Amino acid sequence: MSKTSRTSITMPSTAKKDSIIEIRAIAQHDMESGFRYTEGGKQIPRDIIRTFTCTYNNVEVFKADFYSGIGANPLIIFTTVAVESGTLEFKWVGDGGYEAVNQSCITVS
Repeated sequence: MSKTSRTSITMPSTAKKDSIIEIRAIAQHDMESGFRYTEGGKQIPRDIIRTFTCTYNNVEVFKADFYSGIGANPLIIFTTVAVESGTLEFKWVGDGGYEAVNQSCITVS
């Protein structure tokens, strides 16, 4: 079962070579810890994003692992060095077949 969500990336589209760039990535996901129960007493299954990765021209530059304490709609802010023009790919993977992928291009001069 594949779930979809809205994702958003904020980063510069251009940068000078070897400069540090800030990247903000967010996925809209309600996140369910697995510790709550319905009014009828049935446990609500865990449904969280487990990992987030960012690759820059197919080289992993950032990775985060999440656990049941993570809040809804996680915002991730990190930096990397602008080494060359190319594509950054952002991937969120979670429970129940959840996967979201986003890409953004940067031109480095």
